[in-house]
Amino acid sequence: MTKLMKMTNESLAEYCLSSTILDQRLGMRYSMRCIWPNWSILCACNNAAASDMTEILPDKSTDDDPILTTRSAARLLGVAVSTAQQWIECGRIASWKTPGGHRRVRLSAVQKLLDSQTPATAPESAARVRSEVMDPEFQCVPDPSYPVPDDESRRLRALAASGLIDSAPERQFDRLTWLATRITQAPMALVSLLTSRRQWFKSRVGLDVAETPREWAFCSHAILNDAPLIVEDAVEDERFRNNPLVTGVPFIRFYAGFPLYDKDERKLGTLCVLDQVPRKLTSEQMDALHELAAIATEEIKRRGLLE
Repeated sequence: MTKLMKMTNESLAEYCLSSTILDQRLGMRYSMRCIWPNWSILCACNNAAASDMTEILPDKSTDDDPILTTRSAARLLGVAVSTAQQWIECGRIASWKTPGGHRRVRLSAVQKLLDSQTPATAPESAARVRSEVMDPEFQCVPDPSYPVPDDESRRLRALAASGLIDSAPERQFDRLTWLATRITQAPMALVSLLTSRRQWFKSRVGLDVAETPREWAFCSHAILNDAPLIVEDAVEDERFRNNPLVTGVPFIRFYAGFPLYDKDERKLGTLCVLDQVPRKLTSEQMDALHELAAIATEEIKRRGLLE
C-alpha cells in the first residue's frame, strides 16, 4: 500500500491499467475497483492520480463500445496492420498504450475515422466491412432448400467475422488437404466454408472450381452434428443421389466430412475427402482425419483469439 501511494500519477494509472483484465470471449471486464479492496482509500490518498487514471483507463460505462487490437482495427478499416499501426501511433486514431506496450483503441474511434473518409479517399474494403453485417451472404435465407443448424444466424455472423471467406490460399490449410488425400488415397480433399449462398473452398485438392451453390453442399448436412458425416455411396443416399455434384462433374460417390469450429464452437465448415467410387474408411484413416480437422480448427480458433 505504501509503495502504491508513492507512485506518480502516471505510474499509478499505468499500474491500474495493467490490472485491467479483458476477456472478450466471456464478455467480462474486471477493473482494479473489483480486485483491489482498498481502492477508495488509495484514491483518497492520491486524488490527482485517480483523476489521471480516469482519463487513461477505458470508461466502464462504454461496454457497447468494445476495445480493439491493432489487428482488429486494421480489418475494420480494410488496411494492412502496419498501416493501422502508423495511424494509431500518429494519433489519427485515438488510442492508449498498455503497460506491455500494446496499443488499444475503441470501436468508436475506428468508426469515427471511417465516417470521416470521403468517397475518394476511403478504402473500398472499409466500405465493404462497414456494410458486412448487411451482406445477404451472411444472413439467413428464408425457407432454405438446404438443411441448417439451429444457430445458423450466429454461425453466419461468426463466419463473416472470421475474415476467411474469399481470403488468399494459405499453406496452413493446403498442407492439411494434401495430407488428407495421402492418408485416404482419395483424389479430392477440401476445407469448405458455408455462407448462406455458397460453399467456398479455403483449400482444395483435385477440384478445379473454387465454390459451389450452398444447395449442392454435402457439408450443409455435415455441420448439423458434431460427428463426421460419412456417405459411402451418394447414389444410394436419397439426400444426394440427384445432387449436381453426383450426377455431373466431379461425379462424387463417396464423401467424408469433419466439422471445423471457431473459438465459440460454431461450425464454420468442414475438412472433407471425396472419391468417385463407393468406399469405406479404415479406423486408422478416420482417426487421422479427426486429427487433421482438429488442427484446422485450432488454426481457426487461434485467429479468433487474436482479434
